[in-house]
Amino acid sequence: MARKVADRKLDSKAERNKLKTSPRPYYREIGRGLHLGFRKGKRGGTWVARMYAGNQTYKVESIAHADDDHTDANGETVLTYHQAVDKARELQATRTTGGGDVTGPYTVRRAVDDYLTAGAGKASNRDARTRADALILPELGNVDVSMLTASRIRKWLADLASAAPRSRGRIGETETRYRDFDTDDPEAVRRRKATANRTLTILKAALNFAFREGKAASDREWRRVEPFEDVDAARARYLTVAEAKRLINGSDKEFRPLVQAALETGCRYGELTRLKVEDFNPDVGTLAVRQSKSGKPRHVVLTDEGQAFFAEIVAGRAAGETMFRKATGNEWRKSHQARPMVEACKRAKIKPAVGFHVLRHTWTSHAVMAAVPLLVVAKNLGHADTRMVERHYGHLAPSYIADAIRAGAPRFGFKPGNVKPMPARA
Repeated sequence: MARKVADRKLDSKAERNKLKTSPRPYYREIGRGLHLGFRKGKRGGTWVARMYAGNQTYKVESIAHADDDHTDANGETVLTYHQAVDKARELQATRTTGGGDVTGPYTVRRAVDDYLTAGAGKASNRDARTRADALILPELGNVDVSMLTASRIRKWLADLASAAPRSRGRIGETETRYRDFDTDDPEAVRRRKATANRTLTILKAALNFAFREGKAASDREWRRVEPFEDVDAARARYLTVAEAKRLINGSDKEFRPLVQAALETGCRYGELTRLKVEDFNPDVGTLAVRQSKSGKPRHVVLTDEGQAFFAEIVAGRAAGETMFRKATGNEWRKSHQARPMVEACKRAKIKPAVGFHVLRHTWTSHAVMAAVPLLVVAKNLGHADTRMVERHYGHLAPSYIADAIRAGAPRFGFKPGNVKPMPARA
């Protein structure tokens, strides 16, 4: 059990002046395992921090001189009581972990590692780890969280947005490759800023986790950093119905079922390749997506056309069998869809070629344009609410709100009267 110390009132100069000169500090508890101390000398006082280090031991560190009737605080070498409290908490976060073991500075690298470890198993963790290793840790990894400033984060964010995008290297390649980056191309600049924003989100999530766990004294610095504005609202490209039909016809025989499945459901490539035969329920016309990007399962409602398609795909097959396989019997893996999509687009005369994810955009865009309620679209896609759909597809349904109100708002049987307004006098 940690040894108790008497609490003293230290927050006013008048109270501190009443204390006797002593080499032993007067303490006040300001947090779990943390006391702020005031050591009064003949020529003024100094602030110290007393931190519990485990095994009935404490670590005491000097902070700064205390302000008094003769010396005003300057925020650095001379501190007020409240400034000293903040500094003591920063020292505790720097010197200790949440368990109290002295381990040295708590860096951004450790904050990121703790955050990703706590969220192990989430589908988004792999992307977060990749981004952190490539874009956060090389620049900020060794920075103490307590020393991380808003200006440092802003500079890192600006540098990230202005840097050329990295290209995917070959397996085993150690040298980083970069793609061409035209700084005069507004769309290219927008994409870089959007990438920087997504990486900032990961950094803030890690730092907020550290703050909640008591390993950071304050979240003030990163809370002040704002992402780039108006860079995430690029309109999603989608295919017309005619283009979608040409793409289906232009796809290889083994790849065609995946293309059609994406157009019928709006599902992601990874969701489709993980489907089992038993995931199609012909009785209610739904498709069970058990593993999604968000980690939450959902049921995709199918049209009559979609139900007929999936009924044909699963006919006579075992329930536990993977629904979509290559002609060789092998499963579709990550990136296996890239080359077949390029070839299908070439045959279908779709220029420029589109990626597989555009098929999800295509389903969503046509559903929105057909006045399917945005919440229904969002649920079928696996979103918790309509924000993503509104951001990327809201422009396709400018009359949706007006049409919905006119169709569903209450009516009270009011009938226009026979009175006609008289024209205004000239």
